[in-house]
Amino acid sequence: MYKIRKNQEENTILIPATLDMHFPLLRYMFWSKGYKCVDLRDKEEYPVREEGLKYANHDICYPSILMTGQVVRALRSGKYDPKKTFILMPTAGDACRGACYIGLMKRALKLSHLDDAKVMTINVRHVCDEISLKITLDMAIRGLFGMFYGDMLMLLVHQTRPYEVNKGETDELYRKWVRRLSRDIRLGKHLTLCAMKRNFERMAQSFRAVKRTGEKRKVVGIVAEFYAKYCALGNWDMVKFLEDNQCEAHLNGLSWYALYYVDSHKPQKYNAERLGFEAAKKLMLHVQGCMIKTLRKNGFHCLSRYDVMEKESRKYVSHNLTVGDGWLLGAEAVDYIRHGVKKILCNAPFGCMANVCAGRGVYPAIRRAFPEASLVVVEPDSSGSKLNYFNRIRMLIDSK
Repeated sequence: MYKIRKNQEENTILIPATLDMHFPLLRYMFWSKGYKCVDLRDKEEYPVREEGLKYANHDICYPSILMTGQVVRALRSGKYDPKKTFILMPTAGDACRGACYIGLMKRALKLSHLDDAKVMTINVRHVCDEISLKITLDMAIRGLFGMFYGDMLMLLVHQTRPYEVNKGETDELYRKWVRRLSRDIRLGKHLTLCAMKRNFERMAQSFRAVKRTGEKRKVVGIVAEFYAKYCALGNWDMVKFLEDNQCEAHLNGLSWYALYYVDSHKPQKYNAERLGFEAAKKLMLHVQGCMIKTLRKNGFHCLSRYDVMEKESRKYVSHNLTVGDGWLLGAEAVDYIRHGVKKILCNAPFGCMANVCAGRGVYPAIRRAFPEASLVVVEPDSSGSKLNYFNRIRMLIDSK
C-alpha cells in the first residue's frame, strides 16, 4: 500500500473526471490524508479522446480512452511533477472497468514515459490491495456527506435551471452552496445527521425561491452506465443538449448506485464485514429517505427510495446480474415510468459490459411491459458520429 508524504504541498492526487456535480464536494474526503486532490475538468472531448487513443486500443470501452487521455494530458501540461503525483482510479472491483482500468492506466503511463506517477485504486473488493488507498472512518464520513449533498444539489439544479427567469442564477446558487458545504466537509464541521437535514431543507428552499418562467417542459429520464451518466465529457454534454431543446433532464442520484453496490456486493457469509455493509445500507437508506421527503415537500420530484425501487423492479428486471451498474439500469427505467416519466434516454458507451448485458438485454422487455414509454439507446464512441447521437436524442424528444 502506498505511503503518502505528510507535506500536503509535495503531493497531488489526480482524479479523472467522473462525477461533475459531486467531486467539488467529494474531493474533501481525502483532505486529511496529507495531499491536495485535483479533479480534472477538461471541457473539450476531441483532444482528450485523441490523446487517449495513442495508448488504448479503439476496442477498449470509451470511458477508459477518455480517462487515459485526460491523465496523460494533465501530466504533460507541466502543472504536476510526476514523481509527486498519484493517479486515483475509483474502481468498483467488478469486471470490465472495475479491474482492467488499473492495468490500462499503468500501461499508458509507461508508454508515455510518465510512469513516475503512481496509480492508486479505491474499492472494497480487494482488487490490487498493494496499491489500494485505505479508507478511514473520517474519510467515509466526509464522503457520505459529499455524496448526499451532491445528490441534493444535482437534483435541484436540473429541476430549476431550465425554468429560471434570470439566466445563470441557478448555477450561481449551486456554486454558493458548494463553497459553503466544502468548508464544512474540509474542516470536519457540522457533519451530523441533524445538520445535514437542516441543510437539505435550506437548499430546497433556496432553489424554490428562484424566479421561474412557468413554462412546461418534457422530462427526459437518463439511465446510463456510471461514467456516461454523470460526466459531461463522457456523454457529450447530454444535459445541456436536452435543456437547449426545451427539456428537463433528470439524473438519478449517486446514492442509489452506492446502495445498489453495497446491497449486491456484501459478503455472503455473516461476518464482521457483512455487518458493516448492512449498517452502511441502513444509514444510507435513512438519509436518502430524508432527502427524498425534503425534495417532494418543496415541490421537486425524485425517484423512489432504493429499497422501494429494488422491490418494485423485480417484477420486470432480473436481479441476478450485478456486474457494473447491472440490474440498477433496468430498475431506474422502470421507476421513471412508474413516476410518469415516459421518455427515457439510455446512454451506453461503446464497449461497456454492463450496458450490453444488463441494459440492452432488458430494455426490450421493459418496452413490452410499458408500451406507452419511449426508450432510446445512444452510444458515445471515439469513432461514433455526434450527428447520429444527437439525432437519436431528438427522435426521443419529438416522439409522442
